[in-house]
Amino acid sequence: MADVKVKFCGMTRADDAVAAIALGASYIGTVFAGGPRHLTAERAAELWSGISASVPRVGVFGADAQEHVASTAVAVGLTVVQLHGDPRAADIRRTRARFSGQIWAVARADGSLLPDWTEELFREADAVLLDARVPGSLGGTGVTLEWEALARTLDSVRGSTPVVLAGGLRPENVATAIRLLSPDVVDVSSGVERVPGEKDHSRMRAFMDAVRGSRT
Repeated sequence: MADVKVKFCGMTRADDAVAAIALGASYIGTVFAGGPRHLTAERAAELWSGISASVPRVGVFGADAQEHVASTAVAVGLTVVQLHGDPRAADIRRTRARFSGQIWAVARADGSLLPDWTEELFREADAVLLDARVPGSLGGTGVTLEWEALARTLDSVRGSTPVVLAGGLRPENVATAIRLLSPDVVDVSSGVERVPGEKDHSRMRAFMDAVRGSRT
């Protein structure tokens, strides 16, 4: 089994980002899409100042104007833009015209049912992130997907484009999710928190251990 990468998302505190890097995270995310973990570009730049840029930085956006996405990406030094507002292929192309880094498109599933336009996301984006569709929220809800049924749906559309799995992952369940869905990256936020926006470093470590243990 190929190594599965880990993204710690919803960072609001510098010491949590430092802990993620020390644990070996492959990506670290900050949210610009509202909710309890939302940061302004200025606050995110402050968080990242003095922290190594060795780990790619992911910015999570809703259905924002492309100019806002591009200006925030430059101000914060983002490596990846994650489009979370039900993007379509045209949205990815417009973002790519203004941003030279990777673009991850989010497909929000109802249980195991992916949006009708998921295949075009796999053709256009650098990776597709799977998350649960929860009314009134774009992510970080702790709601899990129906992994086994979703795996069958996913097989017909994923091709060689990397899959990022989010949605209710925790140290206690991530190994099962990896076994059933074979993602390239697992994305965790609320599953390693004490309260929204405040990471629990012992749960972050347990999550990394569970992912590494799934390789054997």
